[in-house]
Amino acid sequence: MNPQQQATAHPVSLQDVRQAGVALGGVATRTPLLENPDVNQALGGRLLIKAECAQRTGAFKIRGAYWRILQMSAEERARGAITYSSGNHALGVARAAQILGTSALIVMPGDAPAAKVQAVRELGAEIATYDRDTENYDDVVTGLMAETGRIHVPPSADPHVLAGAGTVTLEIFEQAGALRAKPDAILTPCGGGGLTASAAIVAQALAPDAMVYAVEPELFDDTTRSLQAGERLANPKGRRTICDAIMTPIPNPVTFAINRDLLAGGLTVSDAEVRHAMRFAFDHYKIVVEPGAAVGIAAVLNGRIDIKAKTIATVVTGGNIDMGRFCALISDDTG
Repeated sequence: MNPQQQATAHPVSLQDVRQAGVALGGVATRTPLLENPDVNQALGGRLLIKAECAQRTGAFKIRGAYWRILQMSAEERARGAITYSSGNHALGVARAAQILGTSALIVMPGDAPAAKVQAVRELGAEIATYDRDTENYDDVVTGLMAETGRIHVPPSADPHVLAGAGTVTLEIFEQAGALRAKPDAILTPCGGGGLTASAAIVAQALAPDAMVYAVEPELFDDTTRSLQAGERLANPKGRRTICDAIMTPIPNPVTFAINRDLLAGGLTVSDAEVRHAMRFAFDHYKIVVEPGAAVGIAAVLNGRIDIKAKTIATVVTGGNIDMGRFCALISDDTG
């Protein structure tokens, strides 16, 4: 973490996260923190897995979406919400909108997984598509906001969305304490960087010695490269990864400012390593993990971070993957 972090003001505090946690009681699931003693013995350290795949809508995103939409006035809710997402945030916004009696319009890339698109529709949300190679999602959302008057609920660049996401890490520390464990590091899958930024803010407040890392696919390592350069760097267009949930073009300016100040660094893994991690999680923790959510496990299993005599927690951010694709990916495990 940056040695100047104590003097840096960030848009979200631990108090904000705790306030969100209270509001999310009875809405978001307090997901388990999983540990397997046989795996720990083999690794030589303690691996703690925060299973947000068991979360309502199958991913952590409902935490921030609900807390943001809850702040809307009656007039704003009558206008409805709008966001962009490849799937998990879309599901979170759609369900939160349904719970709170408003509507949602989701801008999704044309190559988003069909299962996620169908699930969003089943929650009553409208969908508009864009081409991730030729169009900018911000431009599409801005245009639709002007046309419809809807209120933006971004995936990460909003204080309330960040505070809601921060409740994941708040629970990690509370649950780790019950296990008599103290995380030396926390690994978070990183797309837009909101979960990573919120994790770093909570860790700074509760355990300043705990290191927080962003974990990305090799071909979508914009945050890792940006942290090294000290400025936001984009991914080349046209690339693809099985980790659809974290295929972002460039770090978000709001979250990157936080991550640049507070993160220990970035880690990257290959798609083959992700497939192996998905199968490993299924075999040893009995959970279904979507590719983008497995990157932290992959980083540990492939030595991107040393777990010997340490405790490392990683967030499994979601499990929204259809059975056919899941079986195909773990059957193609060459890790």
